[in-house]
Amino acid sequence: MRLALIANPRSGTAPEPDELEALLGADGAAVSCVAIEQIADRDGGNLQDRALEALRAAGPPDRVVVAGGDGSVGPAALCAAQLRVPLAVIAVGTANDFARAKELPFGDLEAACALARDPSAPTGRAELGLAGERPFVNAASAGLSVAAAQAAKPHKSRLGPLAYALGAIKAGVTATPLHCTVATDGACRYEGDAWQVVVAVTGAFGGGSEIGGTSAQDAMLDVAVVPAGSRVGLVRRAYGMKTGRLTAQADVAHERGAQIHVEVAGHRTFNVDGETCRCEPAHFTLHPGGFDVVIAP
Repeated sequence: MRLALIANPRSGTAPEPDELEALLGADGAAVSCVAIEQIADRDGGNLQDRALEALRAAGPPDRVVVAGGDGSVGPAALCAAQLRVPLAVIAVGTANDFARAKELPFGDLEAACALARDPSAPTGRAELGLAGERPFVNAASAGLSVAAAQAAKPHKSRLGPLAYALGAIKAGVTATPLHCTVATDGACRYEGDAWQVVVAVTGAFGGGSEIGGTSAQDAMLDVAVVPAGSRVGLVRRAYGMKTGRLTAQADVAHERGAQIHVEVAGHRTFNVDGETCRCEPAHFTLHPGGFDVVIAP
C-alpha cells in the first residue's frame, strides 16, 4: 500500500507530519508526505498540475490521505478524484464537519490512521462541490456565516468548536442582512434581503450544525436562503441549524440544482468549508462523478 499524505499542521489538533507518517506506516505502508501548500494556495484554491506532480513524486499512490480540517479536505478530494484513487480523511481540524457527516473517526488519531492505512477498508462515493474552481465538501455561504467565522477565528485554538458558537452569537448581534439574487440552473429562485445564503454539498458546518434536506447521491447542490427578519428570530434559525432542520422552516427558501449562481450586493466574501475567501463570480457546480472516500466498516 502506497499512501500520499497531505498534511496541514496548522489545523486545530494536527500532530507533526513525522508522527502521522509513523502511524500510517505502522503496518508496512509506504508513506510520502506533501505539504498542504503544494495542494491549495493561500486563498484555498487548487493548484492541480503542481499538486498531482507532487503526489506522484514517490510513485503512483494507492490512496491519498489528508490530515487537516474541513478546508483541507476539498482540495485533497479533487486530487484523489483526478488520480482515481480513494481519499482517506484524518480529521484533525476544529469543526471536523465532513467527518461528522460521513461518520468518520475524529478525536482518536490512532483510530483514524488505522482506518486510513487499512487496505481492506470500504469506500463510499461522495459529492464534491466547486465554488468557481475552488473545491469544497460541506458548504459555501454568505451573510452571517462569514461574520461568524471571522469572529470565531481568534478563539479556535482556545475554545475549539465552541468558538463557532461564540462567533455566531457575535454575528447575530452585529451583522446586517444582505441583498442577494439566487439562481438555480439559470432560473431566478430568490431575490431580496437575507440573513444567510448557504450552498450545500453535505450541508454540515459550524462544528455540528447543518441545513438538513440534502442528499448524498442526487448529483445536485442544495441552496438555502434565510430571509431577513428580526434579530430575535435568529434564535429559531440557530435551533433549526443545530437540529438539522433549517430547510424545514416554512419561510426558508430551499432549492436544488446542478448549477447555482449567487449575486450578493456589495459582498463577494464567502465562508467555504470554514475558510473565508472571495468568490468572483459566485458560481457553484459539482465535480463530475465526485470522489471515493474511505469509510468506517
